[in-house]
Amino acid sequence: MAGSFHVVGIGPGDPELITRKAERLIGAASVVAFHAGVRKESHARRIAAHLVPADAVEEELRYPVTTGTTDHPGGYVGALADFYDDCEARLAVHLEAGRDVVLLAEGDPLFYGSSMYLVDRFRDRFAVDVVPGVPAFAAATATIPAPLVRQDDVLTVLPGTLPEPELARRLADTDGAVIMKLGRTFPAVRSALEQAGRLEGAMYVERASQPEERWLPVAEVDEASVPYFSLIVVPGDSARPATAARLRAAEPAPVVEEVPQRPSRDPRAAELLVIGLGPGPDGWLTPEATAALAEVQHVVGYAPYVNRVPQRPGLQRHASGNTVEVDRARFALDLALRGERVAVVSGGDAGVFGMAAAVFEAAADPAHPEHASVPVRVLPGVSAIQAVAARAGAPIGADFAVMSLSDRLKPWPVVERRLRAVAEADLVLGIYNPASRSRREQVVETQKILLEHRSPDTVVVVGRDVGRAEESLTVTTLGGLDTDAIDMKCLLIVGASYTRVEPNGTVWTPRWVE
Repeated sequence: MAGSFHVVGIGPGDPELITRKAERLIGAASVVAFHAGVRKESHARRIAAHLVPADAVEEELRYPVTTGTTDHPGGYVGALADFYDDCEARLAVHLEAGRDVVLLAEGDPLFYGSSMYLVDRFRDRFAVDVVPGVPAFAAATATIPAPLVRQDDVLTVLPGTLPEPELARRLADTDGAVIMKLGRTFPAVRSALEQAGRLEGAMYVERASQPEERWLPVAEVDEASVPYFSLIVVPGDSARPATAARLRAAEPAPVVEEVPQRPSRDPRAAELLVIGLGPGPDGWLTPEATAALAEVQHVVGYAPYVNRVPQRPGLQRHASGNTVEVDRARFALDLALRGERVAVVSGGDAGVFGMAAAVFEAAADPAHPEHASVPVRVLPGVSAIQAVAARAGAPIGADFAVMSLSDRLKPWPVVERRLRAVAEADLVLGIYNPASRSRREQVVETQKILLEHRSPDTVVVVGRDVGRAEESLTVTTLGGLDTDAIDMKCLLIVGASYTRVEPNGTVWTPRWVE
């Protein structure tokens, strides 16, 4: 009968933080395994030394490398893959012989732990038992001591190995945070905290729960002295007083029994900006938009668009899903009503199937008369249809129409009626939102409707992710359009009867009609 594989969390360093279950399993183990760094004593073995039976077989799993530098032909990843292959083979010998193996894991085994790779390898071959342990960040929080998160605060755990801009973005978008994997990453982590406006209140904790433990503000840490066994705690509401205010702003307004007269402008309200970010490249962001984004305190929008705004000190970003436009607009209006400088962002041009209309809709809602007092200014951006048309040549150089195939805000019969009107008028047609994973039939029906009035040879331009690294542009015909290949990343331009394609592939529509 095969043995069992027990992975036991032994906590961050203090032997008294080892759980009773872990203590029992280690004390009864016939084989005890533990990881060790290059030319270093095993930290895990040292923590549990008093529990390891004298007659137990010990398997030291010593890393061949602990940084990204190695002469292994497969690089760092290849060296570690070979290492885990060797660990698996060594421990499997014991398990196949019927001996139980206890693997010591610092902190919690499945929280950034090396043991998880052996769990993955053994779970389908042997009985696997994982015993949770006290994670290092819990010990660090207790060391300070300071509450990490309260009430509705969101906690984010981040590896310091993330790219600095990404780390700064995520720090700005959360309440409480824990940053692991410091060591050589500390200078970039400190910079990210500063960019996110989270440096003040961030605490550095080294060797939590161990005799050598120390803690101090991150701003006071000598970056040359930071070991791997350290982390940063960024408390939630205590370090970010705006959290409570932000939560209050997100709460729905109370139901008003009688709608009062709309007030004149509230003198406390700040101007709300609605900004078009363009289709993607930074070069397509207007200087006006860039200057405005450098001044605001809050950016509100659909997550992929919010993520395009660089993080900086003093900026809070509020990302949400793709179908809550009016709620998002109300949230931004509430912030502006309190005097906060706010920008609502959209991809492309905010006025073309973007957030501008949603903001004005929310501001005109009689259930929230206070929003009417907020001044709103729309800053234009390069629209997606302009970008696709420019890549193709000049297909919208004459009269054209623009439509969205999404029927989320209008019934499909309305879309059909408008498609027929555009087709009969022989206008160039730009089509936004042609298809999604759950909405496939609309683009098929659109092709059929247009073919009732247009030749199958009518020029069609399909732009996908125009302006981004994965950009593609396809020139086809209405009859040859592959609707299965169309999704939300595409924008279509259906030519008029007189739209031309030159031998070099340039598409253009003459300004005159014969």
